[in-house]
Parts: sequence; C-alpha cells; structure tokens
Amino acid sequence: MPKPLWLLVIGMIINVTGASFLWPLNTVYIHDHLGKTLTIAGLVLMGNAGAGVIGNLIGGALFDRVGGYRSILFGIGVTFTSSLGLVFFHSFIPYLIFLILLGFGGGMVFPSMYAYAGTVWKEGGRKAYNAMYVAQNVGVAVGAAAGGLLASFNFTWIFIGNTVMYLIFFVIAVIGYRNLTHNSASPVVKSVLDERLVIKSKSRFRALIWLCIAYFICWLAYVQWQSTIASFTQDIGISLSHYSLLWTVNGALIVLGQPLLSFVVKNWLRFTKTQIIVGISIFMISFLVASQSHAFIGLMTAMVILTIGEMLVWPAVPTIAGELAPKGREGFYQGVVNSTATGGRMFGPIVGGLIVDLTGIQSMFYVIFFLLIISLFIAVIHDRKIVPEASSQVA
Repeated sequence: MPKPLWLLVIGMIINVTGASFLWPLNTVYIHDHLGKTLTIAGLVLMGNAGAGVIGNLIGGALFDRVGGYRSILFGIGVTFTSSLGLVFFHSFIPYLIFLILLGFGGGMVFPSMYAYAGTVWKEGGRKAYNAMYVAQNVGVAVGAAAGGLLASFNFTWIFIGNTVMYLIFFVIAVIGYRNLTHNSASPVVKSVLDERLVIKSKSRFRALIWLCIAYFICWLAYVQWQSTIASFTQDIGISLSHYSLLWTVNGALIVLGQPLLSFVVKNWLRFTKTQIIVGISIFMISFLVASQSHAFIGLMTAMVILTIGEMLVWPAVPTIAGELAPKGREGFYQGVVNSTATGGRMFGPIVGGLIVDLTGIQSMFYVIFFLLIISLFIAVIHDRKIVPEASSQVA
C-alpha cells in the first residue's frame, strides 16, 4: 500500500477504536442505566444514525468541493466536543443531544476517508477499500474489548476513553492529512457487469441506488446485534464482558481471516456482485442459527457466520461505488453508500425494538430473515439495466 493509504488506515483504526468503546453498549446503557424501554433506546439510536446520514452526505459533498482535509477535521472536532460532553453529563437529555452530535461528526469523517482511499490508490481497486474495512474492524476488536472492560468498572470511563481516542485522531489528521494528495494514475476501468465495459452515468447511479437498497436491508439486519440481540443477551444471563467478546471475535476474525478471504475471492468470487450475493446468503444462515440459540456458544457461532458474510458484503459495496463514480464525484458516491449504511443503523434499532416489545425476539428473527430474502433478490437484479456506452450514443 502507498504511504498515504497507511496514514488513512492508522487514522481509521484510532477513530473506530474510540467509537467502539461506546456503540456496542449504547442500548444497554440507555435501557439498564437510564431506565428507558427498548423502543426509546431505538429512537435515540435512530436520532444518532439520522444525524450520521446528514453528516455522510455533507462530508461526501465537502470532499468533492473543498477537499477531505477540512471535512475530516470538522467532523473530528464535532465528535471530540460531543464525547467530552458525555464525560460530564450523564442524564438522558444530554446523552441524547451528544449522541446525535457524535453521529453527525462521525458521519462527516467516513465518506471522506473512503473517498481518499479510493483516490490515493486507484490501481489498488478493492484492496484500498478492503484496507479501510480491515482498519475499521481492528478498531472494533480493540475498542469493543476495552469498552466492555471499562464498563465493568464504570460507564464514565468509556466516555473518557472515547474522548482520548478522538483527540489522538485529530492530531494524526492535522499532521498527516494536510498534504494528502490524490494519485494521478489512471484508474482501472471496471463495471459491476464486466471489467471491459464502460457504463453510462445514469445507469451507474441507478445501479448504485438499487444496490444501496439491498445494502440498507443488510444493515437493518446487522444492527440488531448491537440493539435487540444485545439486550437479549442480558435476558439470558450473558455478561457484558461476554457480549463484548462477540465483537472482539468479530473484529479479530476479520483481520486474521484476510489471507483466506483473499484466496477465496481470487479463485471463486472474482466478481464483486458475486461476493455480495454470497455474503447476503451467509447473513441469512447467521440469523437462522441465532434464532435457535439461547446460550453464549450458539450466539458465538452465529456471530462467526455473520462475520464471514460481512467480510464479503461490506467492502464490496464501496468498491462498486468507487468504480461507478464519475471523476470529481467520488466523495458524493461514497457519501451515498455511507449514508445508506447509517440509515440502516438508524431504522434498525427502532424497527427491531418495536417488534421485540410487541411480539418478542423470535418474531424479530423471522422478519429479518424475510427482509434478507428481499435484499438478496435486489442484489441479483440491481445491475440488469446497466447499458454499455458502446451500444448506444443516446444519454
């Protein structure tokens, strides 16, 4: 990897480590420590994610207009200030306000980081986005483990750790990203249909929107592990440290499994679309296993299966967005992708919380499985109307 990408990877690790102190335990904190229902907890997380959607779109647009450096610094400034507020204010209303601001600031950072990755190493293709994805999960593994440990003493230590990590990330960004430049090398032309085809802008964006719908559903399902399933683990007597261990294994498996994943992708899943289809199918298996699990070992098995699915799906979608994006619109396209993921995180907790509060956890598993079938169908057909430019000169 080129040096600029290493700087981005290091920054992503620090950023996500700080965020991962808090996000896996949000529902538990709101439900158990602030005394709110799962539905209220879902609404709070919905506000956090909704602010993230806005931050994603603004951050992506700012990358195209004023560059990633200013966009990233502004986003970090918001997240640092918000996490500092959480250190001193622990009642429900301040928690709600600062969590929304954290969502907005974090949302601004991610599309710029991914757009930077795609532009500083265009010839890397999927490798650049996968490097950022792996960096995220190194942060998840470290942050979730540390967060569970800190929470066992006092939740205030989570907020302090969060603040310190954002401060470190800010310093790295100020020093390392000021002179970050785009690679001028010509990109390898690819499409989601065939690497030899160049596709129309309208068809590109249409294909991206359809794919993002499938992506949204996947995140709607995935986020249940951070919300309703997190609370479910408490109901069946699994400790916070053991629940955090699920996410530690998730992150560790993503990092350690990269050599095997590269071998599988190179030999059997060479097309990005195929990776997404197989990944969604694995998601479905994971939720089937989780629905029948009432002990830690069963949920750990389901988490391992889920992780294999996300290793295929999560890096593939921004890769396609990078391939589809016209020159000068990289930030916007990554903003759309990141806002889709954030939208899934926004509606997932409230949808899951309502289902569980009204009908129970098993119903939630059934609904999620049905939604994943829809996602799989959309992933299969999303690119069917992409038209090669060579076949028509009409826009």
